[in-house]
Amino acid sequence: MPLPSTMTPIATNTLTSATNSITFSNIPQNYTDLAVVFNGGLSVYDFIYTQVGNGSIDTGSNYSGTIISGNGSSAFSGSHSNGTYLQTLGWVIGFLNDANGILHFMNYSNTTTYKTILDRSNSPAYGTSAFVGLWRSTSAINTIRFTGVNSRNVTAGSSFTLYGVKAAS
Repeated sequence: MPLPSTMTPIATNTLTSATNSITFSNIPQNYTDLAVVFNGGLSVYDFIYTQVGNGSIDTGSNYSGTIISGNGSSAFSGSHSNGTYLQTLGWVIGFLNDANGILHFMNYSNTTTYKTILDRSNSPAYGTSAFVGLWRSTSAINTIRFTGVNSRNVTAGSSFTLYGVKAAS
């Protein structure tokens, strides 16, 4: 399927070996939004958390979010506030390398508003989830880090592709 004309690939990180953390830095500020597409898995069933920043990653208690997920026979919902990360690509990532997700970073370069992050992810083995998060900062985002929770490794072969999204004309 071709990409919409408003999306431009910026960077791709395809893992040749398992690793705990993946970072995009020096992100250009000339787009309206960002999107990150993930395909892969974790060393065990769990989730990947996301942190952002401007120059350095914000590890303060400036994140909040809500998640809903289900697998066809059960459902889960939860929320957190004043967290040190966002629970993205969540609850559905398995060791089978069959998960995928897309995260949208809205108005990432705007310096007058907090940043909203939307995530939809799924795995045939575990289910699907949707997440909305907020980074309570007016700083522009130029760094994004994805980390396997509880020191879980993102598996070899997993890929993260960062896209810039421009407003349609």
